[in-house]
Amino acid sequence: MIYEIRHITTYKYDSPVAAAACSLRLLPRSDDGQQTLDSGLEITPRPADACERRDFFGNRVTAVRIDTPHRELRIAALSRVSVRRPSTPAPGLTPAWEAIRAAAPAVRSLESTSPAHFLFPSRQVALHAPATEWAAASFAHGRPILEAASDLMARINGDFRYQKEATEVSTTVPEAFAARKGVCQDFAHVMISALRGLGLPAAYVSGYIRTQPPPGKARLVGADASHAWVSVWCGPEFGWLGLDPTNNQHVGDDHIVVASGRDYADVSPIDGVFVGSGAHQLNVSVDVRPEGE
Repeated sequence: MIYEIRHITTYKYDSPVAAAACSLRLLPRSDDGQQTLDSGLEITPRPADACERRDFFGNRVTAVRIDTPHRELRIAALSRVSVRRPSTPAPGLTPAWEAIRAAAPAVRSLESTSPAHFLFPSRQVALHAPATEWAAASFAHGRPILEAASDLMARINGDFRYQKEATEVSTTVPEAFAARKGVCQDFAHVMISALRGLGLPAAYVSGYIRTQPPPGKARLVGADASHAWVSVWCGPEFGWLGLDPTNNQHVGDDHIVVASGRDYADVSPIDGVFVGSGAHQLNVSVDVRPEGE
């Protein structure tokens, strides 16, 4: 499947901004089962300087500097991505979760995909004993890792309510877990915290998911949104496998990866500073469509 993605972010400021410097993680990466065919950024005002690099986790980061005074900043990320992931293995064929817990600390590699980086608390994912204790019901003795993690995913999907206004970017794991509601970022953070509390490596993944309109209804351009899910290390034979607790499904060809890291702080689409005063309004529009639709 080839997707065309249009992600537009607009900042409107109450008073003029003299300058801005931003780090953008808006361009999809090429990874196992995914290839970025074409991508680029259209930024207004035009940056005085822009350069792309790869961060430690292999994410594409574009650093931009804007020196032109402005009251509106518009960033459009345009991409074409081919997605063809291998089928998810049968959960019952993966190793017992205790074997994964024992194997993860024994991995000696410190490359970006090593489970060592995803075992411990991170900036936005603290270990939370109540979440770990709640998750433990899915991890019976000897249960295969993907089967147990999929059961935890289903329980989060069933027990937590998706509600946009319930949380903010800064909402902590304890707050989201206690509220039992939030958005995809919260569900991913809670699941990661619980898995790490059990000694299992878990990563945060950001990107997009293809959305299907109700029967007989047309797709709404710009109605899609950035998405987040979890990647669980299932041992050297099976590697990292994606689980989407918001939708209770394994990650497949409907998911497009932009960035991955330890938590949202590692993959934030836009961060930086600006020189100015007053409030601002933010608007984000995302459109994900199969090529040719």
